[in-house]
Amino acid sequence: MTKQDATPKDTIPVRQGEELNFASLETYLRQHLEMLGNEQMHVEQFGAGHSNLTYQINIGDWEAVIRRPPFGPVAPKAHDMKREYEILKELHPFFPLAPKPYLYCENTSVIGSPFFVMERRRGVVLDKAFPAYVDYTPDLGMRISETMVDTLVELHDVPYRETGLTALSRPEGFMERQVQGWIGRYERAKTDDIPEAERIKAWLTDSIPVSPAPTVIHYDYKLNNVMFSGEDVTRMTGVFDWEMTTVGDPLADLGAALGYWVEKDDPPALQRGLGHPPLTVTPGFMTRTQFLEAYAKKSGRDISGIHFYLTFAYFKLAVICQQIYYRWKMGQTKDERFADLNQFVYALMLHALQCAEHKE
Repeated sequence: MTKQDATPKDTIPVRQGEELNFASLETYLRQHLEMLGNEQMHVEQFGAGHSNLTYQINIGDWEAVIRRPPFGPVAPKAHDMKREYEILKELHPFFPLAPKPYLYCENTSVIGSPFFVMERRRGVVLDKAFPAYVDYTPDLGMRISETMVDTLVELHDVPYRETGLTALSRPEGFMERQVQGWIGRYERAKTDDIPEAERIKAWLTDSIPVSPAPTVIHYDYKLNNVMFSGEDVTRMTGVFDWEMTTVGDPLADLGAALGYWVEKDDPPALQRGLGHPPLTVTPGFMTRTQFLEAYAKKSGRDISGIHFYLTFAYFKLAVICQQIYYRWKMGQTKDERFADLNQFVYALMLHALQCAEHKE
């Protein structure tokens, strides 16, 4: 078995209820892209995402990715396809791990929503398990961890003033807006009564720190939003899901990454919140403390105030999951992966409160 044969397939047939008007899409692509051949268009869906919908498009040897918002009503300013397209256009020349965007379409008559087209990257996403051909050792986990740290530092070193990202961002007062904004998102998507949420909201509002110098931040940086080479799973080939990207507090980005970096000693509800423990619980991967220390050494930034940012990260992740659960509860998606997501929301709120009160 070759590495290519053993690499897990990352697309699935298009899910029921998430079909697009493929004939209209193909007509539009042929009108606006010159590199397409005469072969029939083939479409599959990337099945791992929980928010925006992504589809793989093949026409002969040409392939690309279509990205569009989820079906049903969406939160104000959320799932902004034009903004994400502009981010990729400005960032790709400075940070090649961001896929190159090809085309943006705001005409909702094509597939029912705005969408954009970007290049398809190849590799493996390390989500549930390693590819069958990988002979895992703890050293491999450490090297993957180091790549994750190095890439985050590299992103934070992008000279954002040389890009058009300044027009898409407001770094002044970033954390104040973040705290109040995510509290507002939670209130709009609230379904169950969670007393711990009220306490953590008050703590966050009263504890906002002074931010360091702003940088480009991804703000959803985690293992299943990056891709590694199938030939060398320590070498990254792509970073995806840039919808939350802005210019802001780099420690907020670091905190968000650590919020996803689950350890083997974390509560079971935190480890299995999305159905399975992430690979970061595997022996050999850095602990959160090791990740922090490596980031501080390589970036030169003071991380002494990271406690607030990690607490906020758990709250923010809880709100993201609450928004997804709200869409499921309101019948806006039929994806059964989301049916019990309210339990994970509660576990995250509780962990955020414990983090705030006990200074994890």
